[in-house]
Amino acid sequence: MSMINETENRGSWLNDEQIEFVRDRLPILYIDAIPVRVDELGNVTQIGLLLRGMPDGSISRAMVSGRVLYGERIRGALLRHIEKDLGATALPQLSPSPTPFTIVEYFPDPSVSGFHDPRQHAVSLAFVVVVKGDCRPSQNALDLAWLSPQEAQSKKVLDEMTGGQAKLLKLALAHMGVTE
Repeated sequence: MSMINETENRGSWLNDEQIEFVRDRLPILYIDAIPVRVDELGNVTQIGLLLRGMPDGSISRAMVSGRVLYGERIRGALLRHIEKDLGATALPQLSPSPTPFTIVEYFPDPSVSGFHDPRQHAVSLAFVVVVKGDCRPSQNALDLAWLSPQEAQSKKVLDEMTGGQAKLLKLALAHMGVTE
């Protein structure tokens, strides 16, 4: 059974009205995952960025992202969202107890932290995840581009990202020891 079906069977989804009510009153926990490919020495060779439709109707480059459900472990949320966005054969390499490289706070007001989500205050645990399998964009992802670290840092790519995700990508690259 895939992680998606297992989670759906737990009944921890909120309908649109319920999630809107909660978003107006509480920060929501999310994960952000930057999929990477590495060489035999562990050096990052490629970074996977999705092309997806955003809540405001625009299209932008983004990383794997999504809510952590009630009763769901962080590792399970990472696996579920990677499977949802990259497909069941992505083969993410997660440790038994994944540790985020940073924590990001998204706010409806973009001036608060530089990370922006017009719908809500969200707290996101951000991870770099090595994937070894075949990745195909799915769900609301329109495309998946594998970029070299240099391409990912280009002005063109960073300008295609919204909500502070370009800033998060730069933090991830620095965490991985990737310099321009």
